[in-house]
Amino acid sequence: MSHLHGRPLGRGVVRSRGLALLAVAAVWIGGCGNASRPPDPTPTPTPALVVARPFGLKVPAGYTTAVATPLVLVLHGYGSSGQGQASYFGLLADADEHGYLLAYPDGTVDSSGNRFWNATDACCNFYGRSVDDVAYLGAVIDDVQARYNVDARRIYVVGHSNGGFMAHRLACDLSGRFAAAVSLAGAVWKQTERCQPTSKINVLQVHGDADDTIFYTGSAGYPSALETVALWAQRNGCTGALTPAGPEMDLDTSLAGAETVTEGYEDCAPGGAADLWTIRGGRHVPALGTAWADALWEYFRTHAKP
Repeated sequence: MSHLHGRPLGRGVVRSRGLALLAVAAVWIGGCGNASRPPDPTPTPTPALVVARPFGLKVPAGYTTAVATPLVLVLHGYGSSGQGQASYFGLLADADEHGYLLAYPDGTVDSSGNRFWNATDACCNFYGRSVDDVAYLGAVIDDVQARYNVDARRIYVVGHSNGGFMAHRLACDLSGRFAAAVSLAGAVWKQTERCQPTSKINVLQVHGDADDTIFYTGSAGYPSALETVALWAQRNGCTGALTPAGPEMDLDTSLAGAETVTEGYEDCAPGGAADLWTIRGGRHVPALGTAWADALWEYFRTHAKP
């Protein structure tokens, strides 16, 4: 079973509002498996932020303290939950298959009863709360590292929509802690000067070009998918152009054939890739199959810190 660090989590209400993202994720919420090991029994102080906001943690089958283990942080969309997002992405089973720790925290609840991350001006702190989610998610990593043997070169974050915006925010503010950040239907800051990473970080933007919630072409509040990846190419010191990076993939089961085009900037420094996967005809909540979890892990596996 998955473990809960801190106190029991309450159940939020999933409702629609503006960017009420991933309400459908409730369909995928299910069991977390029964192959997880108990946490390290060594008493370790829990960060205060984690005491106040506990998080779910999936420990893979076969975990041993003798082996440094990758850690994946998954961030939900507006109105969803950590467990719902992990299920939708297929990561609860995938963590066992590929042997990584999976942390799935929840955002705080706003005045509409929806969980959110305070990521960028565009998404999704609609009520102006003062919550510092960068500090909180840093504390989540601290807590996992204190209790398990985490490979510091292989800590990753992936998020959807509001969680995708938050993944970019973490890449901007905590670049030294993550090997790679993946955003599905999110975006980086529109005000590019607000993203000042202190080290190179691998970034992958995944986006459906038919997304009618977070537009592939951007808006007044956030940059386009192409602009987002171009910013990361600039921050990572890439000197080449955006070019095809591999074969097309079939990630969205509702679309016929291999609909996803993969591209990446050339001549980037080690540890500083800037990549774009475009789901042609993909909507805001694509019908993701097992190919998604496999492709995501392959990206993580091949993008460790140097």
